[in-house]
Amino acid sequence: MGLVELSRVQLALNVTDIDASVEFYSRLLQTQPHKRRPGYANFEVTDPPLKLVLIEVSEEDRGEGVLGALNHLGVEVEQPQDVQAALARFQTEGVAVTEEMDTNCCYAQQDKVWVHDPAGTPWEIYVITNDIPDTIGEVEFVGKMNDGACCTPDSQAHTVPTGPTPATSATCC
Repeated sequence: MGLVELSRVQLALNVTDIDASVEFYSRLLQTQPHKRRPGYANFEVTDPPLKLVLIEVSEEDRGEGVLGALNHLGVEVEQPQDVQAALARFQTEGVAVTEEMDTNCCYAQQDKVWVHDPAGTPWEIYVITNDIPDTIGEVEFVGKMNDGACCTPDSQAHTVPTGPTPATSATCC
């Protein structure tokens, strides 16, 4: 693939009715959510390899059809070294990158880096270092990357100065 060894691609969607969406995607993907919290669900799909994340938002924020559906995209990798390799490669190639190491996001502890495509679509390259950390508990889903939180208020996000950053913010998870 060139980036790092791929575990699975992540697709994070905004939904207005988490219960109805979980029911629909459970049927579509023939699997139950791996993790379920208020306003949040994620599926670990084996075939095809996919991490599907559902994030409940208001109808106003979501809109109809494809407009407002995409929250963010990602690549889940196997090891923390894979995230560091992606960071080093992005820096070498002059890609604007934001890094978050040892952050609590989506009810898991993670290391991650964020980049944006030319239209501002956020992509995260991440590894889950602890899927069910004791310190998170039932934290309310609160945030957007770099506006005070990435799922929890103690985010360690900072921009690594390697080039221009699009004027958009990505919602975490």
